[in-house]
This record gives sequence, C-alpha cells and structure tokens, in this order.
Amino acid sequence: YKNTYEPARAIKGMNLRTAQQYLEDVCEKKRCVPFRKYTGCIGRTPQAKEFKMSQGRWPVKSCKVLLGLLKNAESNAEFKNL
Repeated sequence: YKNTYEPARAIKGMNLRTAQQYLEDVCEKKRCVPFRKYTGCIGRTPQAKEFKMSQGRWPVKSCKVLLGLLKNAESNAEFKNL
C-alpha cells in the first residue's frame, strides 16, 4: 500500500503518455519516486531534487502494477471512443 501510494500520487495530474514514460523510467531507475508521506527509513537520493525533495525510492513492482492499470484505462477509453 505505501509503495503504491507514492507513485500514484507522483503521476496524478500527468497526461497518459507522460505518466507511462515516467513509470518506465522509474522501472529502469533513471528517475525516482519522491516519498512525501511515508518517509520512515527512506534513504536520500539526488534524483529526488527534481521534486524539491531529498527522499526517494524506485518501487519497481508498484510501478509495473500502475503501468498495467494505465494500459487497461487506455484500452477502455479506446473501446468507448473517448
């Protein structure tokens, strides 16, 4: 729950392509996910400076789940002609 909350919050407000690219970069550990709420025992990384934070991680499993969710939402939108 905690690991999925932070990436979902990070992609909130992004458009679909930007969010997918961001999550793929997190899976490849090119960009990090800033941890804002659940910060206990979270290490610091310089990649979090992009979000004006100091703590961040690369929750690969959670990002893959969110990528699947975005892909499903995209398919549903195409099916409904949205």
